[in-house]
Amino acid sequence: MPAPLRLIAGSPDLPAEADAVVIGAGIVGSFAAYYLARQGLKVALLEKGVVGGEQSSRNWGWCRQQNRDFRELPLSTQSLDLWEQFSRDSGEDTGFRRCGLFYVSNDEAELATWARWGEFARTLGVTSHMLSGQDATDRAAFTGESWRGGVFSPSDGIANPGLAAPAAAKALMKLGGTVHQGCAARGLETSGGAVTAVVTEKGVIRTKLVIMAGGAWASSFCNQLGVRFPQATVRQSIVAVATDGIALPDAFYSRSFSITRRGEGCHVLAISGRARIDPTLQFLRFHREFVPMFGRRWRSLWPGGLQGLRSGHETLSRWALDRPTPMEAMRILDPKVDEGAVRLTRIRAAELAPAIAPAATLGSWAGFVDSTPDGVPTIGEVDSVGGLIVAAGFSGHGFGIGPGAGRLICDIATGAPPIVDPGPYRLARFGRGGRVQVAEF
Repeated sequence: MPAPLRLIAGSPDLPAEADAVVIGAGIVGSFAAYYLARQGLKVALLEKGVVGGEQSSRNWGWCRQQNRDFRELPLSTQSLDLWEQFSRDSGEDTGFRRCGLFYVSNDEAELATWARWGEFARTLGVTSHMLSGQDATDRAAFTGESWRGGVFSPSDGIANPGLAAPAAAKALMKLGGTVHQGCAARGLETSGGAVTAVVTEKGVIRTKLVIMAGGAWASSFCNQLGVRFPQATVRQSIVAVATDGIALPDAFYSRSFSITRRGEGCHVLAISGRARIDPTLQFLRFHREFVPMFGRRWRSLWPGGLQGLRSGHETLSRWALDRPTPMEAMRILDPKVDEGAVRLTRIRAAELAPAIAPAATLGSWAGFVDSTPDGVPTIGEVDSVGGLIVAAGFSGHGFGIGPGAGRLICDIATGAPPIVDPGPYRLARFGRGGRVQVAEF
């Protein structure tokens, strides 16, 4: 089933031209469009399905600094401030609040890793509290377990994935931008090595600036332009349960399972990192580059099935701009739920937190999480195609840093001083045969 999502009405007419066209109305694309419009640009936001319909509405909803890789931490910190600022400026509700994120563990090595991260984070002004065994046990009283320790990050929080991308898209329209749902971008027209137009299924938009924020579709789209973007997806599943009358934290992590509040009377449960790999031709093309990352996660990754091939988002085929593309055949990636993962999640939740055992299942859903070989997103200009910026491969972290990523994209596009150093996110770091540093946390 799809995840709960606020549906919005889009704009009726496709513009003949725009200062910027953003392809993909997930959390990153919607915020990028919003910030570009705030700078006075005429912006068109394109979405083959519905705003926020894919992974942007299917994630946990965590907005965290805790345990971020050093390259992402500055963007994470900025994003937390931007979540708050967006609500004030736009009047739109994303469900964001700084409730704090709470982790527990009985593994001394895991606790030591969190402690090292906390020491590093303090050098950047980020607060992270290590908890004693007694403190962790008291805070996690709902589990009925004794814990060796934990960590609490008070300035982190959560937002509602069903509200956030639609909120940014609505704010864009208030600023005069346009949103076009059910409108796939088939490709780009170029002249002299630079963008001149976007070809959509509903017509052509003349523009000199394009943001490719297509999530799991980004690599196959780039391939149409001869741009090599190593990307792979994993399929993750999540289950929502009714929690009225059950005392649970807003956000909780343990190695067994994790909890996040999603609206009133509902929490979503998941096992961190557990996913299926659905082999595709694109995955085979880039598999060598993903060996270091997937090697670290082999205990939580399982072989998948034909979901990836059937979905069409990782095709190596070239398509014509005057005929329907794979994006029109698959408007919204809604892959099959891993029922085994859902059962295991409920079993673990019942064992660790017995109060959850009788809670009714409200639904479950799956999504394709797009990753890069180092687990750090790509945000930056494409050297070989002037006017094209790629923002994808957020590796399961895109929701929380969506506002910051959108703002950084805007800064790069307009030549403004960047909100953070864009260097670590450049596509060029994935040069053929080059080594990348896999995210540490």
